[in-house]
Amino acid sequence: MTDDSEPAPDTKLTRTKEGWAREGRFLTGRTSRPETERLPPGQHLVKNWPVLDLGLTPDVSTDRWRLTINGAVEEPQIWDFAKFLMQPRSEETTDIHCVTTWSRYDNRWGGVATRELLAVVQPKSDAAFVALSSYDGYSTNLSIEDFAAEDAMLVHEWEGRPLDREHGGPVRLMVPHLYFWKSAKWLKAIEFRTKDQPGFWEVRGYHNRGDPWAEERYSD
Repeated sequence: MTDDSEPAPDTKLTRTKEGWAREGRFLTGRTSRPETERLPPGQHLVKNWPVLDLGLTPDVSTDRWRLTINGAVEEPQIWDFAKFLMQPRSEETTDIHCVTTWSRYDNRWGGVATRELLAVVQPKSDAAFVALSSYDGYSTNLSIEDFAAEDAMLVHEWEGRPLDREHGGPVRLMVPHLYFWKSAKWLKAIEFRTKDQPGFWEVRGYHNRGDPWAEERYSD
């Protein structure tokens, strides 16, 4: 039997992703969990989506929204909303877990996978961390491996609708395997770093990583 499918285009993004596969880059060792381990310890299920923030709800229209991506990367970027929408679209259905003990199952998201962003900006070999900042002054930090998780996204849709302002619209991060304070709302800037830079809650006693299944709520 012959394979009549078209060969993959020889583009910079294709070559980059092939290189990641050869290197095993961004692998975290995280495995999928059975249904019996779906709810992390200390969490309870909710049907609604509680709103938590710093008390400010910035009103950033899609016309004014800009995302700056810089630091230890080969190709710094400034995306407006139109350029954001030009990136390959992804959809995921994930659970979310808040450090305040609520969890919500089966959230449908639309947006851009963080791995697509990584392929565009080309992190340098010594880039190990990501610092995120928001339009309300919030900040948080991630390892580059957590940022590059297979289901991590920059989202602008939830349940088939534009992401509400109160939940971080027009664009927020969504990293479902960590407590949700790591998924910065109203995303304004992403800086790739060679050294870690703890964010708003991390310097106020919260854990630097925030794994719900390990109950990494607070620093030791």
